Amino acid sequence: MKQYRDLFIDFDDTLYDTYGNAVMALSETFDAFHLERYFADPKVFYDAYWAANIDLWSRYSKGEITRPYLIVERFRRPLSAGKGLDVTEQLCLEMSDRFLDFCSSKPGVVEGAHELMDYLKQKGYRMHMCSNGFHEVQYKKLAACGLRSYFDTIILSEDAGANKPSPLYFDYALKVSGADKATTLMIGDNLQTDIAGAHQAGLDTILFNRWKVEHSDVPTHIVATLSEIMNIL
Repeated sequence: MKQYRDLFIDFDDTLYDTYGNAVMALSETFDAFHLERYFADPKVFYDAYWAANIDLWSRYSKGEITRPYLIVERFRRPLSAGKGLDVTEQLCLEMSDRFLDFCSSKPGVVEGAHELMDYLKQKGYRMHMCSNGFHEVQYKKLAACGLRSYFDTIILSEDAGANKPSPLYFDYALKVSGADKATTLMIGDNLQTDIAGAHQAGLDTILFNRWKVEHSDVPTHIVATLSEIMNIL
């Protein structure tokens, strides 16, 4: 079996339960802003938020939109579905700040995350967090969930000047980490940003197929749970 020295590991929804934590934070945000005054059914707001969020993060990863646009738009769209609500940019920004505060304080991780990181640390791998997430939010999440100490390097797209899956991001990650692509493996849950991006950069990959997506032959390995990674590394 091939020997690896460095592991590039995605953070959101690979180790940190971003989706589960955000579901709770979104409910807290709904209550904090008393949105029940404008939405007879909260599900209308939640569904609109997730549809907007998925679309906007996909476009952001491709460099099609800016961070400020994403921050405002992901709340402008669901708020616009409410009745009698004056949706201003200021309201969207205030809601985003509150939502991110709620999110980043949550400690929830994906099942098996701590056990996997303990195992990989004991095996002597150098580990580097590779994320498109926002700088100040990611460090708060790391502190909340207790995973910071496992990583030798934190590599964020805002520092790289490019998002995954851009080759520029992976070039930057290799440079900053001092890793050799021949002995580096990328682990992530997103087939496009994590796996296709790393593959194009010449890296082997493990797709954590948390979302049970149809996949091509691009991933080097595919697992359904984090614990299965221990059978590969």
